[in-house]
Amino acid sequence: MNGLEGKVALVTGGSRGIGAAIALRLAAEGADVAVTYVTGADRAAGVVRGIERAGSGRRGLALAADSADPAALTAAVDAVAAAFGRLDILVNNAAVFAFGAFDALEEKQIDHTLAVNVRAPLIAARAAARHMSSGGRVISIGSNVAERAPFPGMALYALSKSALTGMTKGLARDLGPRGIAVTLVHPGPTDTEANPADGPNAETFAGFTALGRFAQPAEVAATVAHLAGPDGGYLTGTAVHVDGGFTA
Repeated sequence: MNGLEGKVALVTGGSRGIGAAIALRLAAEGADVAVTYVTGADRAAGVVRGIERAGSGRRGLALAADSADPAALTAAVDAVAAAFGRLDILVNNAAVFAFGAFDALEEKQIDHTLAVNVRAPLIAARAAARHMSSGGRVISIGSNVAERAPFPGMALYALSKSALTGMTKGLARDLGPRGIAVTLVHPGPTDTEANPADGPNAETFAGFTALGRFAQPAEVAATVAHLAGPDGGYLTGTAVHVDGGFTA
């Protein structure tokens, strides 16, 4: 598993959950990997240790950067390129989950959700593309609710994740002439600390899938690794659903 040997990746929000699984899988495939985090420096340090254990000479880096802050996010991207000498793969994973009655949404909540889930991926992609050469990858993590919102209260989150579809298509056209591929991964219910497979309503969510179960973070990470690797170079401007048939 050395398809990413010599590559450098940045995973935003990579200190836990799906982001951590992606960071560790990219490292296992040969990449040096940086992660950003907002809180949980200890968790981020643990992910870096896992990255460094993935192979001889493998390098990891954790950077505190709030994706809601465009300047901090841009600085983090530039810092990764400076530290490792290059940047080949950006995984836009950092996100906030907004759930609540539509008529109770406050402007502050709307603005924060759109800042992290929509503006930040575009800002990060803009910063990363300045450092990328042909063969680069921009991969964003969406959500199954972008195409199927099964319960009330998901309008804001669904909106924010649906926006990534348009961004992915547009950036594919913008960056394609430079040999940079842009894709989107829509996970379904995934067993993480924030959304455990044995948590409240988990049985209902699992029942919406065709397979009747939650994904493991590693299953999402495997798809990201494929898109980031040499076999994913002709996939661009499109989305891959890793949702167990949730949207079937």
